[in-house]
Amino acid sequence: MANLEELQNLVVQVRRDILRMVHKVNSGHPGGSLGCTEFFVALYNEIMELKEGFDMDGNNEDLFFLSNGHISPVFYSVLARRGYFEVDELNTFRLINSRLQGHPTTHEGLPGVRIASGSLGQGMSVAIGAALAKKLNGDNKLIYSLHGDGELQEGQNWEAIMYAAGNKVDNYIATIDLNGQQIDGSTDDVLPLGDVAEKFRVFGWDVLEIENGNDLKQVIEGLNNAKSRTGQGKPVCVVMTTMMGNGVDFMMHTHAWHGKAPSDEQLETALAQNPETLGDY
Repeated sequence: MANLEELQNLVVQVRRDILRMVHKVNSGHPGGSLGCTEFFVALYNEIMELKEGFDMDGNNEDLFFLSNGHISPVFYSVLARRGYFEVDELNTFRLINSRLQGHPTTHEGLPGVRIASGSLGQGMSVAIGAALAKKLNGDNKLIYSLHGDGELQEGQNWEAIMYAAGNKVDNYIATIDLNGQQIDGSTDDVLPLGDVAEKFRVFGWDVLEIENGNDLKQVIEGLNNAKSRTGQGKPVCVVMTTMMGNGVDFMMHTHAWHGKAPSDEQLETALAQNPETLGDY
């Protein structure tokens, strides 16, 4: 485990990775990736119990499933910086024949990726299945997943939410990235979600909220709190408020950077706000 300063340095470096990956191919989704950087850094370097190496079975270790697969840049960066594959491979993001496609896939055999994601609304169903499999196998490790708030507009989520509570899937922690933005605008303008935390509560989940999901200390404390509430007959939901585009001033407070790459000049400005800490790839 690293100390908070080391993890914060990793957060800044991951931001640089995201920006440089998306800029190089003029394609990708920087906004949500930047908003979830603290979450991924905390999850993979402080929260999850992981084995050395990687296998698809994932026995006797915690597993993570990314449902909103378009934020692959942050996922790839954190996996590489955690040692799942060489950091230099980030250079191949979205290139033809790369293992690092715009949405994570499995047929390329990329260590750390267990499901293809990108078709929104499906990740929770998969995560619940994995959680039930661990119970059947007598494996006491946990399942984690991440979902966008706009993604909750997909109806399959609510069937899964109902199922998880009804079947007491209490070895599962689902985090909702509540940034209030989606590709077509704010969630309030596209399809208001109402009180997300209360919705999960009335569906029978144990719910906690992280007020500032871009505060690394708050994220670590919140996820540790979530871990302590597993095994008590209810699935656990973490509603985490973040800022899309966090760390780059001109990308914040707007949905405009959901899926747009920065120009050369914009990249220079963004990188100046996130000075190199651990070495660029």
